[in-house]
Amino acid sequence: MSYEKHRAPVAVILAAGIGSRLSPLTDTCAQSLLLVGGSAILERMIRNCLSCGMSQFVIVLGHRADDIRQFVDKAFRGIRVTYVINDRYSETNTGYCLMLASAAIGTAEFVKFDADVVFDVKVLRQLLDSDSLNAVCIDQNIALDAEEVKVKVIANDKMQVLEIGRAVDAKLALGKSLGVEKISAKTGALLFAELAQMMTHHGHLQEEYEAAYARLIASGTEFRALDITGLNWTEIDTAEDFAAANSMFASAITTVSRNQQKSLDEAAEKAAMPTRAGQV
Repeated sequence: MSYEKHRAPVAVILAAGIGSRLSPLTDTCAQSLLLVGGSAILERMIRNCLSCGMSQFVIVLGHRADDIRQFVDKAFRGIRVTYVINDRYSETNTGYCLMLASAAIGTAEFVKFDADVVFDVKVLRQLLDSDSLNAVCIDQNIALDAEEVKVKVIANDKMQVLEIGRAVDAKLALGKSLGVEKISAKTGALLFAELAQMMTHHGHLQEEYEAAYARLIASGTEFRALDITGLNWTEIDTAEDFAAANSMFASAITTVSRNQQKSLDEAAEKAAMPTRAGQV
């Protein structure tokens, strides 16, 4: 089997969920289309990808699929998008959704996004710049003891992931997973085979994709934790999360190239420098 090389990874966005915990906000709106700082969550994600040179998208849809598709087709004319429909979204979970994307992804490297996450573009730049073939973004600045339902990651001193999942002991965890991972082409083949095998059993339909990651890790596939602590991001599961996201990301998203971002960062650093002695 040959694998695609020297090209930007495919962006794989899992956007099939109902977002019931955000009701009534999601009673008439898809979760990924909620506005944060004037821009839809999904728009922020896609523009961040475009800013990083990622132009090929696979979006897994389920709940309010037509609404999401119409939004993307109208807002992003000309980009390459493959839509995958999960007709069983009400009885399955993210593992099943990711499995369905297998044919659309093919043999390409990809970055997988949960569609309820908003993040600074610097998070994605760090992930793409990472030398790790398979990387899981984590944040150490999370009160894990108080968030048992969160996906937690245990890693060694070399940042090699040892365990991942909601059932991971919070006291041993290095941090929380963002729901953004880079997967190599070769690992993708193993991952989809694992997911396909899992989903043949009805009891696994509600499994999340992290369960497949954990199985691969246990069998020797290496995943690295990428620490993005200090960068802005949040997942949006509840009304409180939604309010926090709008506070953190108060302005509309724009597409910013790497050189533009460098100029913005340099200007910000210069503005933050103390005034030199003798200067006003």
